[in-house]
Amino acid sequence: MADWNDTRQQQRPGFGSVPRAGDAVARQATYDTGLRAHMLKIYNYMASGVLLTGIIALLTASTGLVYTLMGGPLMWLVILSPLAIVFAMSFGANKFSTGTLQLMFWGFAALMGLSMSTIFVVYTGESIAATFFATAGAFAGLSLFGYTTKKDLSGMGTFLVMGVIGLLIAMVINIFLQSSTLMMVVSFLGVLIFAGLTAYDTQRLKHQYAQLRGTDFAGKAVVLGALSLYLDFINMFQFLLSFMGNRN
Repeated sequence: MADWNDTRQQQRPGFGSVPRAGDAVARQATYDTGLRAHMLKIYNYMASGVLLTGIIALLTASTGLVYTLMGGPLMWLVILSPLAIVFAMSFGANKFSTGTLQLMFWGFAALMGLSMSTIFVVYTGESIAATFFATAGAFAGLSLFGYTTKKDLSGMGTFLVMGVIGLLIAMVINIFLQSSTLMMVVSFLGVLIFAGLTAYDTQRLKHQYAQLRGTDFAGKAVVLGALSLYLDFINMFQFLLSFMGNRN
């Protein structure tokens, strides 16, 4: 009889394995805290990379080294090296350790600084600063939208990637055509495409956390996520500079 009573007690709410509402709330709070910490790491890496790029670009321009980089084979090395690092990080992430990916990210940001130093020759410092802050404000708003929206943005991914490929093709064609009209169209579409990618990538990285938390790949995901948002920011800045930049 005593054993039968104990069994009844175990089946009542609040006993045994019956879940409690408080447990679900606590688990959700723990998840939200972890997600915020994960995204904050991504934003910190991304912002630090942009800062490093800006400092190196400014130093390269102010010391006159930029004129050495603007001609000859060294120019192509500076231009193509960041692209090679992006491909290596994207397709070889499983092979590299987290520390190696971090070093590659900082190296990429530094090389981008050398590459982008030429904008100080083409545009005035005031217009570069104005465009940078405009891009930063737009990026913050778009990323916040991607983080908070309940709308599924995954359908945008394929369309936006196709748009990037189209931009690259148009830019290559314009190397030969030298059309200012085509360049303005490319710049306008570039701003829209990378604005969309900012929101899309933010939501993608947010959803990715649920799959990667607690795994060995979580640290790598922070670096790769920072790389994605860095590319969104830098490309949006460069295309926007074509509109807002005043030439020297």
